[in-house]
Amino acid sequence: MNSVDKKLVVPLGLCSRSNAVGMTEVSATDFNRLKNVTSLNQKQIMANTYHQMYVQTVFAVKYREAVIDKAWKSELLAVIGNLINETGCKTIIVNGVEDHVHCFFKLKPTCCVSDVMKSAKAKSSKWLNESGLLSHRFEWQIGFGAFTYSKSHVDKVYKYILNQEEHHKKRIFKEEYLDMLKKYEIDYDETYLFEELI
Repeated sequence: MNSVDKKLVVPLGLCSRSNAVGMTEVSATDFNRLKNVTSLNQKQIMANTYHQMYVQTVFAVKYREAVIDKAWKSELLAVIGNLINETGCKTIIVNGVEDHVHCFFKLKPTCCVSDVMKSAKAKSSKWLNESGLLSHRFEWQIGFGAFTYSKSHVDKVYKYILNQEEHHKKRIFKEEYLDMLKKYEIDYDETYLFEELI
């Protein structure tokens, strides 16, 4: 009798046909097939996704107008933070000054930064326009900057964003943004960085 014809006894759970004592006989070929399926199922059960991705995004008010008022800035920042959380990401801090905002968050692996920003910017501008806090229509500038960090940089980035008002006593947003692009060696064409008021 060759190995294909040999009969092996396997537990009831691996086969639908069993004998009176809860065991069944299958050929060696069928047994190996069952063993491979079981092994695959175990791998699928044990597999998991581990991630640690920290992202800072920066975006400006259209034409870099200084329209974000201190009277309601905290409400706007809270709305943006909640919108980021709604995507499945985890907001660490959102802060900014009159003409731009910094967002720092832990990125969910199934999300892309563009989709997170699209949602946060579109819905926050809608909230602001419907709130009646401004006498004219509010818009964010198209696009954003995105920068990634390791866990060891989280505290430093958090403190930097927390102290935005202090930083901008010394330099304007455009200077800050250009410095970030240069620091992270991001190629850019200054002609297309910002929309200018015509």
